[in-house]
Amino acid sequence: MAATTLNTSHFSSDLQKDGVGEAHEADVDGNESDGGSRHKQDGVRRVEAITTVWTRAELVAMFVLLYLVAFVDALLENVQGNLVAYITSSFQEHGLLATTGIVATILGGVCTLTIAKIIDIWGRCEGFAVMVALVAVGIIMKATCKNVETYAAAHTIYWVGHLGLGYVITVMLADMTTLRNRLILFGLQQTPLIASTFAGPAIAQLFYENVNYNWAFGSFCIILVAFCIPVAVIFAVSKQKAVRAGLYPPRNGGRTLWQSAGHYFVEFDVVGMFLTVFGWSLLLLPFSLASRAPDGWSTGYIIAMIVLGAVLLIAFGVWEKFFAPVSYFPWKYLKDRTILGACLLYGFMFASIFAWDTYYYSYLQVVHFLDITTSGYVLNSFSLMAALISPFVGLLVRYTGDYKWQSIAGIPFAVLGTALLIRFRTPDTHVGVLVMCQLFNGVSSGIWAMTAQLAIMASVSHQQVAVAIAMFGLFGSIGAAVGSAIAGGIWNNVLPVKLEEFLPADSKNQTAAIFASIVTQMNYTRGSPERNAIIEAYGDVQRKMVIAGSAFLPLCLAFLLMWRNVNVKRLEEKGTQTRGTVF
Repeated sequence: MAATTLNTSHFSSDLQKDGVGEAHEADVDGNESDGGSRHKQDGVRRVEAITTVWTRAELVAMFVLLYLVAFVDALLENVQGNLVAYITSSFQEHGLLATTGIVATILGGVCTLTIAKIIDIWGRCEGFAVMVALVAVGIIMKATCKNVETYAAAHTIYWVGHLGLGYVITVMLADMTTLRNRLILFGLQQTPLIASTFAGPAIAQLFYENVNYNWAFGSFCIILVAFCIPVAVIFAVSKQKAVRAGLYPPRNGGRTLWQSAGHYFVEFDVVGMFLTVFGWSLLLLPFSLASRAPDGWSTGYIIAMIVLGAVLLIAFGVWEKFFAPVSYFPWKYLKDRTILGACLLYGFMFASIFAWDTYYYSYLQVVHFLDITTSGYVLNSFSLMAALISPFVGLLVRYTGDYKWQSIAGIPFAVLGTALLIRFRTPDTHVGVLVMCQLFNGVSSGIWAMTAQLAIMASVSHQQVAVAIAMFGLFGSIGAAVGSAIAGGIWNNVLPVKLEEFLPADSKNQTAAIFASIVTQMNYTRGSPERNAIIEAYGDVQRKMVIAGSAFLPLCLAFLLMWRNVNVKRLEEKGTQTRGTVF
């Protein structure tokens, strides 16, 4: 998949008091800089103290170490992505592949706003350590799970840590760069996807055939933690240097444990966070679960989930507007058409992609008879192209300062990559044509994932970037969850019916078993009536998924045209952006 949320910089504790329009106006007039912000939270002050005592060698070492951590994280994601269909099938629940990811995707996006507060209140190193711990716990639970429920819980914990780890790394990089040069470094940070695209599927197949998926998770848990330790060590050593130099701010004391719990409960707006998570989860999960309910969509608990989900989301809006002591979601940012357009573009881009991509891996293996490695290569050609193009997008912005026209140039690639699949997502299509469509989509998503976040960063002051980009990531996660819900709904409601329709009369009693496991599907030999029926059913369902995904593209174009055409090169020349530490 394309690179997900790229998050940057830090924000002030009086963030909720200042509107986006006012912040942007202050930036343009050059009346307010980051250094002149009235108050900085402890985490921001601590990272500034730490980076002040860094030598150039330490800064370069940090760049390299963060790159290596990003590589291992990308490789882990790729390996587990190529094994997940077999994991759910081992529990006879292949149809729940989308369902297991919906809650994780929503929670991961929602928690990004909370993580932004954690790293600005507690510090970058503390946030980094917490995210690594979440990833490790999630991986260990995956390695030891015995049922699909435990796997879903493990994946949720892992995904929150995975997204949070990427977010914290990006914030660290943003602390070292200027706005004009930032996309270059962000683009370079995506290049580990190039190696993981080729290595991930092959490693996944080796584990599946020679060991098992449990050890795949166990091994990467050890590897990831080992690569993260040096980052924490540099921070710890630099912290001691800053303390000795009298630069490191002390922690605020005087609160009891109960008072601290109450303070952070309010500061992180736990009520708002849970209303969002449960609201979106209850609203989207019925798409995947309705086919398993006794009376389908008319089942009582399915109706209750939809109604309760809608009520919770309405309650979230009311809570945030009238009752939240500290607002969790910065509604004021959505008054800016560029920020609103960028967030909606990112969300609907992922809704379009996940609508046709969620079960694509299974389709490649069952319909086109590809093994784990080759199907992974085809699927990951999307993220490969996005990673290849990202640094060049950053360089073009560096020298032109423009991002809107680059974004518009991505429209033809998105249309070709998705709309052509309506014609070519068929069993008789050559795999090379499918790769071509993946590459087209990789170009558009690689451009938009980079430029949309820059559009947001150019619309707020440097102190406010982190929370704005966290909100950007939230829209992306909700979009991905919506796309997964659509895919899960089509898969779970249409595929069993089509299997029943196409299977030979003497095999119709095997419909449930075939639907439940990709392994069972692939056990039928090429050319057998059962395998042909499965292929025909897959083709029908996948075509419906692509049509659903294509329906979002006109909206993406409309949201892109909402952006202001701000030239970041001229914006920086006016002195409205704080210079980075190194680049």
